[in-house]
Amino acid sequence: MTQSVIHSTFVIERNYPAKPERVFAAFADPAKKRRWFVESDHHEVEHFEMDFRVGGQERARFRIKEGTPVVGGVVCINTGSYQDIVPDRRIVVAHTMTLGERCISASLVTFEFLPSETGTDLIFTHQGAFFEGSDTPEMREEGWRKLLGQLTEELAR
Repeated sequence: MTQSVIHSTFVIERNYPAKPERVFAAFADPAKKRRWFVESDHHEVEHFEMDFRVGGQERARFRIKEGTPVVGGVVCINTGSYQDIVPDRRIVVAHTMTLGERCISASLVTFEFLPSETGTDLIFTHQGAFFEGSDTPEMREEGWRKLLGQLTEELAR
């Protein structure tokens, strides 16, 4: 019998050459967050909205392009609810991800912004439940590593 849910936790640490206020702003400002978090060569963004406050929602809807590892043409929806926000210090978001009509995962993600001698140490913790037919914890970690790399590009703007 196939396991119905896989639980996984991983931590990614990055240093950004910008003050915590500036890194935090890349999460709080909808235009900035859309650039590094939502836009991609692998899908077309159909909708993005965010209400950056505790209890506020974030929703991204995009269509996977043909030729990607996931079946092209499928709609993916990432919905988040802000659980905790401490300006310039911490953000906690509960996320679900659907692919087509199926919820493929639920997760709790925490971003910690710590001042360092060279800017900001970001500690990202992902606690996830992956359901049948979803990506794997390894694929999700790889995806987050790419996203946090795109954050580097956003901060260089």
